[in-house]
Parts: sequence; structure tokens; C-alpha cells
Amino acid sequence: MNTQTAVPAQSTRWGGGFTAWPSREALTRIGVPRVRRVIDVAMWLGIGAWILLEAYAARVFDGLAVVVPPLALVAVTGAAELYDRLTLRHRLLPSLAVLGAVALLAGGAYAVDAQASGAILLVVCVVQAMVRLPLAAGAPVGAVLVTGMSWLGDVSLREQLVVSFGVLVTGYMLRLDAQARGSGFLLLAQERAARAAEAESAALAERARIAREMHDVLAHSLSAQVVHLEAARLLVEREPRGPFRDGLLERVVAARRMAREGLAETRQALSALRGDTAPVEDYLREMAAMDRADVQVAGARRGLPADASQALRRVTQEALTNVRKHAPGAAVRILLAYGSDEVTLEIRNSGRRDGQAAVPGAAAGAAGPATGPAGDAGSVTTARPTEATEPRNADVRRELAATGGGYGLLGMRERAELLGGTLEAGPEGEGFVVRLRMPV
Repeated sequence: MNTQTAVPAQSTRWGGGFTAWPSREALTRIGVPRVRRVIDVAMWLGIGAWILLEAYAARVFDGLAVVVPPLALVAVTGAAELYDRLTLRHRLLPSLAVLGAVALLAGGAYAVDAQASGAILLVVCVVQAMVRLPLAAGAPVGAVLVTGMSWLGDVSLREQLVVSFGVLVTGYMLRLDAQARGSGFLLLAQERAARAAEAESAALAERARIAREMHDVLAHSLSAQVVHLEAARLLVEREPRGPFRDGLLERVVAARRMAREGLAETRQALSALRGDTAPVEDYLREMAAMDRADVQVAGARRGLPADASQALRRVTQEALTNVRKHAPGAAVRILLAYGSDEVTLEIRNSGRRDGQAAVPGAAAGAAGPATGPAGDAGSVTTARPTEATEPRNADVRRELAATGGGYGLLGMRERAELLGGTLEAGPEGEGFVVRLRMPV
């Protein structure tokens, strides 16, 4: 598993040094306190109201022209939103074009003798150029705009210099403030990513340690059991035939098969702990080989999330276990179908050889129920012995039916629902079908 915490990317450079764009964090509202956001909104509302008041105070918008200032303010608001988006994408020429359009609107205000409104618009343009553009572009643009403001306002050189210096420095200070905030947020994100990476590394190390312990203890023990059970089988086969010998041989063979299955499951668990789990298709074929089942894969194969892959494995394991318990010797077909937005697993068996329904939880008549462990859906029963059925074989099957994988139909259904999927299980024809659907 390779899970990493996303770290905000640093600003893309338009150039280097003086020609660098502000960082992406500085151009957004990331990390801005809520109080500061409220203050900013109140400030922009106040500036808009100030522009309207100064426009009407000039007494040049009479009659039908009374709607011009509000319409112009709406246009400026739209231009400001567009400017923010363009600078966030580092589009220099379109950003300059938007600033130029607002500056022309300010020049129009000067032309109709609404000088105060025009001056406010030009000051806003200068500040925004210094805050959101590369300094190589923002500083010259700001200088041109404050010079134009001073020339249109007919002020002295000394006043022009004071106004220009004040506006440019204010814009640059706001730029530094935004950069400091963005840098702080970026450092915080990087620190969180480093901690997440350390935690992931520690988790992987712990999982590797657990995998080693399982391999050294459980896998070795199961391997030794398989070897000893195989030796026991060979010894029993040398004994003279008889009821005791045949019963003992059947139990030894069953124990050896269960030990092999436990060893295979242990290896799967070890692979999952190490993060190198085999594809689901390979696992299905491996499980099918134990029961001589037929496996089919339909659709375009693709990687599955770890939870979905594990659910497919566990449902397959439980379904095949149920076949061995309730329909020994039945033909089994496994179908794994990849859809456009879901994956379907279907496990179908042909039913019991004695013709009875292979349904987990069916009644057994006079034989009486044999209840499985918690997690099995309903009671697990075996067929009532007949005269043609050997009592010893019936006892073995009854003991097998009383065991389970610890999941059962209820556990399989709960596992599917946790992943947003569904599980259907029930008799179809002479056999039994388990069908799992999960979104991917």
C-alpha cells in the first residue's frame, strides 16, 4: 500500500527571482482565518459603497444616467473575479488586459468629472497589480497607473511622489503578507506529510514484523502438520482394510486437506501484510484447484482496491467451504465479471449428489440440526442417514458441517454492505448460488 498525504504544490515560476509569480497558496484564501475573511468582505463592500457615494456626489449622473454607477460597479466586480482566476492560473497577458479595462473605466470616471471614484478604482488596480502579478510586471504597471492618476488629478510633483510611494508600498506589503501566509501553510502541510510518511513507515515495519512472526511460527507449524499428516496417511494405508482403518484414513485425509488450506490462507495473509498480494484471478484459480472448480473471468481486468479484493477472496473462501459442507462432490463454477462501474463474483454449485438441496440452514428431519458457530446464517444440517449410507461417513460429514470459516452468509453480506455492495445467496435449480456485486 502506497498512501501519501498530498502536499500543495509550490508556485509555478514565470521566470526566476524578480519575475516569479506569487505562490499558489498566497493567491488563494487557504489558511486565512475566518475573522480576516469577514474583515476583507466588509472592506470590499465599504470600497464599493464609497465608489457609489463619490460618483453620486459629483452630481454628473442625473436622469437615466443614474443607473450607470451601479452597472459600472457590477462590471468591476466581475472583472475582479476574472482577474483572480487568471492570476491563479498565471495568465499574464489576460490579467494585464483585465487591469487595463478597469483602468479605462476609471479614466472614464475622470472624464465625466467623477474624479474621486476614478481615483479609488486606480488605487485598487495598483494594489492588485502589486499583490498578484510578478514584480517585473506589477511594479511597472503600478507606476504607470499612479502616474496617470496624478496626471489626471492635476496634482503637484511632490504630491504625485507621495501618493505613488504610498500606494506601491501598500501593495507590496500586502504581497509580503500573503506570501508569508502561503509559506506558513505550505510548511505546515509539509510537516503533516512528513509525519504521515513516518507513521506509514512505522506501520509497514510493524506489518513486516508481524509477517515474519507469522511465517516463523504459524506457517512452519502448519507445514510440519501437513508433513506429519501425509506420513500418517501413508502409514494408515499400509494397514489391512477394515472399518476402523477406513475411518481413520478418511479423517487423516480431511485433516491434511484442512492443514493445506490453512497454510494457503496463511501465505495469503503474509502476502497481504507485505503488500504484495497476488491478483484476485490467481487466488480464485488457486482456490478452485483445491475443489476442482471451473473459473471464468469476463470483462477488462483492472486493479481493485484492497478492501474490495479482500472481500472477493473471503466470499470465495466461505462459499467453497459451504459447498464442501453441504454439497460434497458437487460441480462448482466460479465467475468473476468486470463491469464498467462494478465487479461481480458468482459461485454456483450443481447440488448434492444424493439429490437433496444444497442449502445452508436447511432442515434435516429426524437427523436433527447441527448448529454452526456464530457468523453462519441459520443452522447447518446434514442429510438423514439411509440404509445405503455408511454411519461412519455420515458422522464425518456431520462433524464437517458443524465447523465453519467464521464468516457464514451473514458475515459475507455484512462485508459486502460495508463496501457499498450487495450479496445474494440462495438455491437456483438443483444447486446453490452466491452472487456478490461491488462498486469499483
